[in-house]
This record gives sequence, structure tokens and C-alpha cells, in this order.
Amino acid sequence: MSLDLRAILRDWEYAPDRLQARIIVGDDGLERIQVRIDLGIMQLELDGRPDGDRPHGRESLLDHFESLAAESGESRFRLDPEACASLMREGLQYYHRYLAAFHLERYPIVARDAERNLRLFAFVRAHAQRDRDKIEFDQYRPYVVMMRTRALVAVELARKDHRKALAFIDEGVKEIRGFLKEYGQENKEAECNEIQFLARLKRDVESERALGPLEQLERELERSIQLEHYEDAARIRDQIRRLGETDAASPAVS
Repeated sequence: MSLDLRAILRDWEYAPDRLQARIIVGDDGLERIQVRIDLGIMQLELDGRPDGDRPHGRESLLDHFESLAAESGESRFRLDPEACASLMREGLQYYHRYLAAFHLERYPIVARDAERNLRLFAFVRAHAQRDRDKIEFDQYRPYVVMMRTRALVAVELARKDHRKALAFIDEGVKEIRGFLKEYGQENKEAECNEIQFLARLKRDVESERALGPLEQLERELERSIQLEHYEDAARIRDQIRRLGETDAASPAVS
């Protein structure tokens, strides 16, 4: 069997201006994520550690260190700089996976992996020997909270549960505000990109929830025309016409 990847790479040309990810089925019948990068392809397992490794027989290095902390006593356990560096490398694997999963609309994977990295940050805050290591991890907390929130909201919107989607947004904003308060940055909320993004997302969800069936179709029609998806536009026009005929045939309620 040839180990040369050139044929695979030729069939999937690299585009530097966008994320390229896909789901493939491995020789063992299991799905995996592949991400095209400039020098090749990253392949990620969907479950467990993305590279498929099991450090010290555990699902992840984080699980291994959590076990050690429980055995030695949480208050006494400390992570040295080398351990923190290893955990950071592992955390980046999960970051790459949830970013690709978001692109692929595999939102439960995004929520799961983002939650896992938030657990990592909390563990490092509790046990790192050096404050600089704690900050190195925790600086990403608002972004990861935002990504987890976006994934949870997407799941609920697919279920048409706008109320629950809005609750997740409020919870995410509250969590990021708590982060800012921890670091004495409450006055920086207007400059926090993650809070501002979630505020816009909330407005969008509230707007979508407020639209009636006809207004939703009219918005979809406008979007289809802008994107020049004319077959979709024709289908939506038919739906609008049928909805209008149904409304006209319905008896008035006084």
C-alpha cells in the first residue's frame, strides 16, 4: 500500500480563506473528521481524544491528572509547567475538533468538547503551580463559553425551541460576565467581543421567534433571491400563495 498522500490532496484542493472539513468513514466503519490544511490533512476521532491516543490508559491526559489529583488530595496536587504544556497541546486538539464540528453542523460534538475544555481551564486554575499558566489557559474561557452557547442554541433552534435557546444565551452571557468580574474587568463588557456576539444572536433569535409563518417565508424568499437560488425562491412563492389562500378561506373570528 502506497503511503503517498498526493492523490488524496489533489482531490481536495486547499482553500486558504476558509475552513475545510468533512466527515469520512474509516476502514473500520467509524466516522471521523478530516480537516484540510495547507500541508496536508488532519484526521480526528469523533469520540475520546481527537488523536485516538489514551494517555496512561485514560481517555485523555486531563482524565489522568484528575485521577491523580483525586488520589493525592485535591488541595495538595499541583501541575508543573511541563504538565501544563502537555495539557495545552491536548486542549488544542479538542479545539480543532469542535471548530471543525461547528463547520459541519455537528453541534452536540461542539457543545461536548467546549464543555470539556472549560473543565480543563477550571482544573488548571485550581492546580497549576504558576499563575502565568493559569492565565495562559483561562484567557480563552469567554471564547469557549461563547462557542458552547452557540452550539446549544443551534440544537434548540433545530427543535424550534426558541425559549430554551434564549435561556442558553442568557446563561452564556452571565457566565462571561462572571469571568470579567473575577478579573476586575466589569467595565470592559462593551469591549467583550463574546458578549457582543451573544447579544446579536439573542436579537436574531427573538426576531425569528416573533415572525409569523408568512413573515418567515417572505424572509426566506428574500434570502433565496439574494443568493440567486431561484428554484428555492419558486418553491417558497408557492408556499406563500398556498398560505394566503388558506388564510382567505378561513372564517373570520369576531
